[in-house]
Amino acid sequence: MPSIAGAGGGRLFSVNGAASYCRRRLILLQRPLFSSLAGGSGSGDDATPHLPVVIVGAGPVGLVLSFLLTKFGIKCAVLEKNVEFTRHPRAHFINNRTMEIFRKLDGLAGDIERSQPPVDLWRKFLYCTSLSGSILGSVDHMKQEGSPISVAHFSQHKLVGLLLKKLGGIGFQTCLPDEIGSSTRDLVLENKILMGHECSSIQLTDNGILIGASFNEAGRMQERKILCGFLLGADGARSTVRELAGIHMKGQRDLQKLVSVHFRSKDLGKYLSRERPGMLFFIFNPDAIGVLVAHDLEHGEFVLQIPFYPPQQMFEDFSTKVCEEIIVKLVGWEPSDVQVLDIKPWVMHAEVAEKYISCDNRIILVGDAAHRFPPAGGFGMNTGVQDAHNLAWKLCLLQNGVASPSILQTYESERRPVAIFNTELSVENFKAAMSIPAALGLDPTVANSVHQVINSSLGSVIPRNMQKSVLEGLFSIGRAQVSEYILNEKNPLGSLRLARLRSILDEGKSLQLQFPAEDLGFRYELGALVAEDCAETTYEAEKQKHSKRSREYIPSAKAGSRLPHMLMRALSTSNEGVFSTLDLVSGDKPEFALIIAPLKESYELARAMLKIADELKLPVKICVIWPQGSVDAKVKGSRSELAPWTNYVDVEEVPRAPVNSWWEMCQITSKSVILVRPDEHIAWRTESDRVRDADSEVRRVFSKVMSK
Repeated sequence: MPSIAGAGGGRLFSVNGAASYCRRRLILLQRPLFSSLAGGSGSGDDATPHLPVVIVGAGPVGLVLSFLLTKFGIKCAVLEKNVEFTRHPRAHFINNRTMEIFRKLDGLAGDIERSQPPVDLWRKFLYCTSLSGSILGSVDHMKQEGSPISVAHFSQHKLVGLLLKKLGGIGFQTCLPDEIGSSTRDLVLENKILMGHECSSIQLTDNGILIGASFNEAGRMQERKILCGFLLGADGARSTVRELAGIHMKGQRDLQKLVSVHFRSKDLGKYLSRERPGMLFFIFNPDAIGVLVAHDLEHGEFVLQIPFYPPQQMFEDFSTKVCEEIIVKLVGWEPSDVQVLDIKPWVMHAEVAEKYISCDNRIILVGDAAHRFPPAGGFGMNTGVQDAHNLAWKLCLLQNGVASPSILQTYESERRPVAIFNTELSVENFKAAMSIPAALGLDPTVANSVHQVINSSLGSVIPRNMQKSVLEGLFSIGRAQVSEYILNEKNPLGSLRLARLRSILDEGKSLQLQFPAEDLGFRYELGALVAEDCAETTYEAEKQKHSKRSREYIPSAKAGSRLPHMLMRALSTSNEGVFSTLDLVSGDKPEFALIIAPLKESYELARAMLKIADELKLPVKICVIWPQGSVDAKVKGSRSELAPWTNYVDVEEVPRAPVNSWWEMCQITSKSVILVRPDEHIAWRTESDRVRDADSEVRRVFSKVMSK
């Protein structure tokens, strides 16, 4: 825990970690709210390298942030405390919304689709007594709703590899400490991922954040000073940046403790590919219980999750030999080539940071540093990537002088409610997963209660080894509930339990993988947008609607919503190809898009939008959506209506039954005009014939969106 001391003009927060080579500290001085983005050293040392942005953490979220910022023209560097990237698969499910974002990262989504395992090898969750034993039930989770691209199953370490290639393509380099040296004079850090550099101190100065980055050079710990305008903490669930900034997490802790066993077996992969392919295998038998994640059946890469109960069961008890024995018990036969690669303990939490922004808007938390979810539903990495997508364009417009510094507060007001909602949803999904063992007579709450009783009544009386024997003996009796003697159709109790399990699966009340209503239909209530004055649009109403477990995505053009997808075709060009409405928004620059129908009042509003945007030096494009079958003679009218402006595009709807038009799908009329932000969320919606003074209305809208 941080210790706090200080007097007069400053406060000192320090954290002493056993694994750290140096004393971490955060000095918060009383400074003006906002000075310059990053200029000068602020410390009297002109040799201190300085950058607009430094990102801490080179996981998927940090790398996506660095890619987006670089594409938008913001110089940045990344600090990563490890000297090499982990080979542990970790996260593996990429939802629709994240894949939509990846489509615009120089074709990253396409690379993932080509590299991931075939869909038929991972579309199902299976519930079984062993990987070669009875199948108790299965669920096919593949469905496609409202998106131009499907979900993906692609391990995190492979995703990091692809992101590094994309970053290399725009000039990024990965550097070890000995490749940089200890001198800071004339050091160029922009477009670099500094491996083996841990953020060890942070000081707020007149000109930004002065970072101390500790690194090991030739066996000696040294510290490199870097000045930046903004420090983005993307350094994971145990974030150093969050700790240094003194930001606390709120929510549920210690939901479950597990051991994660990363192993390879091509024998097992071939067997499952042939006999019972799936992504997740929930295995219950009298000898062992576990969840197997099949990251790649073709290459035989797996992660086994095993619950454990300290202090009676300790992580040290799970040796390679013990883990191999558990694998054999869960498989039902002994693969000849099991290779245990890594064994890690981890604790499941459901928490969100009390705030995302600190130190005069200079320190910002992103991804797992800001929220920790149970893995049920795969919300963690996906929510983090979408955090990055929300933040990048705002930082760019702030640096370019278009937006006010307070636009950064809209990052928190938009993304934190989403994280809170996703936390609740992931806990709900985790409880749904626990309903299956409970239906089979293996209620996890009973196991937790037994563990608590042993801790409270026996902990101070008998030795740990004896406590362990008592606990494992009781668990063994519990696992007998899934023996073949009980769990079969001829046994009345077993038949009743199997019927209950089938009912849970058939009614969609088990662990779910896809949440289209939440992944695509989440909506910002307050932030960089013009909120709609309608009680039914509040975030609480959205939560109540989704709490009914309706997973259907309903397209919406309300302010704060993601732009609904429909296929379009460009007019007045020789290109006959189709594309998504999401592609009307540029991925290469922070450009707004105003979507209109070819109506007189809408063109008038579009001209005002282009004029005011030009004054503000804000990129805006007009997108005119024409009905299917529109003739060239009519389409050419946009040229005269929007002259002298040329940054517009005419597109034709390509609707699919039962929808007749994009406007109908969005449940609005063609009189509507929709301003879409660079992150593909709707900033403002109105009907053009309701606007009396177009110039004043546009200025009001931009003032609200830019937080001015």
